[in-house]
Amino acid sequence: MDVSVEPYGQYQGHNLYELTLTNDQGMVVKLLNYGATLEKVLLPEADGLHNMILSLPSREDYSKERNFLGGTVGRIVGRIRGHVWQHGDVKVDLPMNEGKNHIHGGDDGLDRQVYNFRIDQTATTASASFTFVDPAGHNGYPGNVKLQVTYTLENTNTLHYRLDAVSDEETLFNPTNHTYFAIDQPNKIDATTLTIPADDYKPLDADHLPDQGWQPVAGTVFDFRQGQKLGDVIHTRAAQITAERGINHPFLLKHGQTLAAKLQTDKHTMTLATTAPSVVVYTANHFDGT
Repeated sequence: MDVSVEPYGQYQGHNLYELTLTNDQGMVVKLLNYGATLEKVLLPEADGLHNMILSLPSREDYSKERNFLGGTVGRIVGRIRGHVWQHGDVKVDLPMNEGKNHIHGGDDGLDRQVYNFRIDQTATTASASFTFVDPAGHNGYPGNVKLQVTYTLENTNTLHYRLDAVSDEETLFNPTNHTYFAIDQPNKIDATTLTIPADDYKPLDADHLPDQGWQPVAGTVFDFRQGQKLGDVIHTRAAQITAERGINHPFLLKHGQTLAAKLQTDKHTMTLATTAPSVVVYTANHFDGT
């Protein structure tokens, strides 16, 4: 196991670092303290290292554009209808940054912050922990929130992502890691088989927000319980697929189920597990191919 750190620039006066975790099998994970970002997941193959996720051409590019690749996104990932959060008598107006709605924590969300970090390694693990204090009022959110994001690579080629947070007052918090998995690069995802153990999903309206309760996947293109090739789904004429230009939907996992999804190609299999009650699948529907 090995952990290394390399400086590579600055962002708004803060030093930027790339951290590299390597296990004894030759798997390499590259991280950035900008956005507590998962930059690359590299598996050794006969012709060299194979990247299992979408990455920008260089580490310097991550602070120059905002497409959320691998970033820790929040405080709230996704959209809040009408940019207003109300809990009891408390009403919080959040910035409108997508029409009349609020998305991905605001224009200066967690993915655009520079984190402190520490590294650690044992005989069987290599890890990096990123910390950041998001002050009360930042992007309109109440409460000072202390975050810790930890990546741990094991010798079993398992990568753990853990996010812990505590606030000094009541607030809303629902972040994510926004990695795009592309395990068969440079090929498109069409031939990748996706399996999700979910009986229900939520349809979306024109604002990309759920407009009704959980609906059964049975009899729809959203039934991934036995696995489907993504190309067979995203190229259909189903109304929800054409409206979103692909998949952009939440799926409700079975109670107590930790398996979130499985991706398979002829060469690779990736299994994702979570402690969350649901998983959102997004197929990069608005990327332009560059």
